[in-house]
Amino acid sequence: MSNDDRDISLVKLESRHLEGALKLSQEFSWPYRLEDWAFALQVGEGVVLERDGDVLGTALWWCYGDHYATAGMIIVTAKAQGGGNGSRLFNALLDATKGRNVLLNSTEQGMPLYLRRGFEPWGRVLQYQGHLADPGKIDQSDDICPAAPSDLASIEALDERAIGMPRKQLISALLQVGETAVLVRDAQITGFAIRRRFGRGYVVGPVVADNIDDAKRLIEAHLVNLVGQFVRIDVYSDDGLSEWLEGLGFKLVGDAVSMVLGTRPTAVAPTHMYAVSNQSFS
Repeated sequence: MSNDDRDISLVKLESRHLEGALKLSQEFSWPYRLEDWAFALQVGEGVVLERDGDVLGTALWWCYGDHYATAGMIIVTAKAQGGGNGSRLFNALLDATKGRNVLLNSTEQGMPLYLRRGFEPWGRVLQYQGHLADPGKIDQSDDICPAAPSDLASIEALDERAIGMPRKQLISALLQVGETAVLVRDAQITGFAIRRRFGRGYVVGPVVADNIDDAKRLIEAHLVNLVGQFVRIDVYSDDGLSEWLEGLGFKLVGDAVSMVLGTRPTAVAPTHMYAVSNQSFS
């Protein structure tokens, strides 16, 4: 470790670090806004590498119930890479989530680190994005409608069944900052989708439904309001949405390997997570 590295402190991520975290993500061309960093901290926790007030690295995690956590936004500036700084960050994350099953989505470059720490791959997330053209005539049946405040508990319960983890804080926060469409059958909410401002435009996710056709209809319910906007949707590669999204004009711009340290949460069929809110939050 160089003298400069010894001057680097590892401290809790706080609101005073957000401007520096934004600059760090811009260094790697990540599309986060300051508001996106603030939201991530609002619903999670993190640590930073700091030297003389400069943010040199970040690692965040989000705890769900007593047994699960997700990890993400793990970045180290180029000038602080090497010297064990990345390991310091990740060790702090693992210490904070010790005793939990930890999930993350990794780039190909990051996989060797996570494999060495015991993470195992289990799937792949595909990132689609683009400026949305007019999707044409879309069936806007009256079984899909905007969510009401009284729908919160039903949406939280659906999300937990779809992903296998209790994420009440996250879902409540997403509903406050986004627009939510719900699918209602026999007076019961059977699916939902949230759109919100994120990065360069909007993100659609999470999307929860009992089948792929319902998932498409929920996504379409948001797309009719996003013509001409930049839109991002992150979906699982095994769910069969790729060809449909490409037909709407979305482009595949990246992917990530889904990994777990421990045991994956178990969804309750037929409820399924078709699009994620964020690759870090999962």
